[in-house]
Order: sequence, then structure tokens, then C-alpha cells
Amino acid sequence: MNSPRSPRRSPRPYQSYVYAYPHKTAYGTLSEDPGGRPALSELWAGERKDALSLYLHIPFCEVRCGFCNLFTRIGAPDELTTRYLDALDRQATAVRDALGDTEPVRFAAAAFGGGTPTFLTAGELDRLCDIAEKRMGADLRSVPLSVETSPSTATADRLAVLADRGTTRISIGVQSFVEAEARAAVRPQRRADVEAALGLIREARIPVLNIDLIYGIDGQTAASWRASLDAALQWRPEELYLYPLYVRPLTGLGRIGASAADADSAWDEQRLRLYRAGRDHLLAHGYEQVSMRMFRRADAPQAGGPDDYACQTDGMIGLGCGARSYTSRLHYSFDYAVEMREVRAIIDGYTATEDFSHAEVGRFTDDGEARRRHLLQSVLQAEGLRLSDYHERFGTWPAEDFREELSLFEHRGWLDPDGADSGLLRLSPEGLAHSDALGPDLFSPAVRAAMASYELK
Repeated sequence: MNSPRSPRRSPRPYQSYVYAYPHKTAYGTLSEDPGGRPALSELWAGERKDALSLYLHIPFCEVRCGFCNLFTRIGAPDELTTRYLDALDRQATAVRDALGDTEPVRFAAAAFGGGTPTFLTAGELDRLCDIAEKRMGADLRSVPLSVETSPSTATADRLAVLADRGTTRISIGVQSFVEAEARAAVRPQRRADVEAALGLIREARIPVLNIDLIYGIDGQTAASWRASLDAALQWRPEELYLYPLYVRPLTGLGRIGASAADADSAWDEQRLRLYRAGRDHLLAHGYEQVSMRMFRRADAPQAGGPDDYACQTDGMIGLGCGARSYTSRLHYSFDYAVEMREVRAIIDGYTATEDFSHAEVGRFTDDGEARRRHLLQSVLQAEGLRLSDYHERFGTWPAEDFREELSLFEHRGWLDPDGADSGLLRLSPEGLAHSDALGPDLFSPAVRAAMASYELK
């Protein structure tokens, strides 16, 4: 295996949130490959289909937050949501046909993300569930179903549809309960509206509530961060995600010049302080740390929803123009953009598509990349990587395949020295705190080169 890129001095702690590997900016247009666009039926032939994950992507939001670099657009004029759901229906039909009927096709988990899925009306959400069930064959009432929402779209009628269709987990992006901080993040919202939405979610009796919060916002202090944490804890959420603020190119914060802070080591230190304060506060209030970002209430029911990194497991079907799909050989999707004009053009192209039988954009993976993915999606979890699982799958040990990287992490104090006694490769508390530096160190040179050559749009 290749050695990591970083020198022995500690890197900046906030480099990249590794929510998928390889990252979508490493994908390429598959029509340029020698074999051309691969047929989905060929890609899925021979793949296991007995425990698939299903993800439906809705690329619409009522506003675009200043930190957001996701694939989404503001609003949906001229019945765009209807045309989008029509295209989603066509895509689902094509994908289900490609999966075939020679062996059982079963979905073990489902999720609706975005964007904001609850941007759709209650009737449109019903149709979205019908696409998952009637076209794809997913039994939403018997598998974990996670849905993302926002304070302004978590209305009683939408939540009633989701509860009735079997939603087990709902995740709401609050980011901050302090109105001045929400404005600084270019996410204008009133505290009263946030609280009202949380009340409606609890009234809908969806088993697991997750609240997203962000630290590192301009003007945020230790006291205001504690105030947001305490406001969230009043609702006894089963899960809490604590995200460090990133300022990315082409986002609202990036355009107004906030990116200068991204090079400021003092901001790194501020975010680390707030992370540690938030972590310790939640641990003291009966939460367990699942990853750098995710905390679960110790007495909460297991909703079986997607933990960090779980969505990149082989056997993922993604529907919608911003969704990824994963087979053991290829990760594929559609084109990706952040700039609003480009996003609109991609969505318009998607809604006009009639033939969804081929993969358009993606990246083939080999055995080396599979090892990296397995290591990444395991070691970035607080419970760590079970060494015997890795050996059973690949016939080698992580210390053989990633000697230089693991030696570097050990030198930095990022590995738990007691993990090996339990047969685990596990991060220390400081290693978890530096997950966004450790993860990118495990990217292969080929993936790094592809990401560096990606032209932002």
C-alpha cells in the first residue's frame, strides 16, 4: 500500500468530512471509458441482493444554508416536483428491472435525503413512498426508514404521512438554537419555529429523533454553544449529531468571503474546544459516542438507521439525481455540482431522461480501494475495526496493508493502545477528535489525484 501524504507533524484537524469513499469528486464520466456506459443489469448481475439499502434523493430546499455544498436547489417552480417524481418513478422501474428476478431482492433499510425530502407536500411524500414500495419492492413498514427534514417543512400533515408509512427515524437540521448564530450561518430561522417543529415531531411519535447542531459559527461562544446543546437536550433526542462548520467554495459563506477563516489556526482551535465541550456535555447527560459526529442516548431504542459511513456499504441503490449507488465493482451516480445554475441544469436533464438503464458517472473500485473503504468505514466509528473481520474478508491484516498510515496515527496519539487486547483497531479520544484529518490520510493517491483534478461547478 502507498504511504500517506501527511508529514509527521500533525495536520490541520478539519480537512474533509469522510461520508463516502471514494468521494464523488473522484468520479468520472463512464461514457469515456473503453467499455462505454455500463448497463445496470450487467453491473448488478452476480451481486448479493438479499440485504440492499435504498436511498431516495430529493434535491429541493426552501432556502440554501450558507455552509451547504450539497446537491440541491432553492424552490421548484412550474410543477418541477411533479416532473422530478415522474423521472424518479421511471428510474425506479428501470433499476428494479435491472436487478432481475433470478434471486430474491430484499431491502434491509431505506432513507429519504436531500436537499429536504419534506419540501415535498404530504401528497407528494405519499407518492415517494409508493415509488419505494410499489416500484422497488421495499416494505417501508418493516425496515428502518430514516427521513431528513427542516424546521419550516416539518408540518403536521407531512409528519403524519411519514409516521403512517413506517418512518422510524427523523433527522432535523437545527444547527443552532441561537437566532443570531443561525443568521451568521446564512440560515435565517426563529427559535419559536424550531421549537414548534420539534413539538410536532414528538407528537407524530416517530421512534427516533435526531437533531443536527453546528459548532464554529461566527460569533459562537462556549456559553452559546452550551445553550444550544441544552435546548436540544430538553427534547431528549435519541440521537444528536455535532458538526464542525466548514466553509466551502461556491457556498453562501464562501461567496461572502468567510473562507478566510478556513485558513485560520485560531478557528481550528475554537472548533476543537467546542467539540470537546459538546462531547463531554453529552457524555455527562447519558449519551454514548458513536463517531466524531454522532451521539446516541444510552437508553434509546435502536432504530436501525444509518450510522456514519454505513451508507457506503456495497449493495446501495440510490434513486434521484444526487444519489449514489454502490456495487462491489462500481460506485455510480449522476453529475455533481454546487453552483446553482449547474444544479438546475442537472435536475432539468434528469427530469427529461427517459432511459435510466445505464450508469452515467462513477468510479470503478479494485481490491485496494475496497480495503481502504472497509478500514475507513470501521475505524472512524468509536467501536473501531474488528481485526478478525478484516482478515476474514481480505486475508491480510490492516497493519500489513496500511503500515505507514497506522504508524503515523500511532505516533500522533490517535490510536487506542488498549484496543488490540480486544482484537480491535480503535481510535483514541484524540483520534476521534481528528477524524476529519485522519480520514483523508487514508485516501489512495489515485483518488486524491482525481479529486484534485475535479473542476468545481
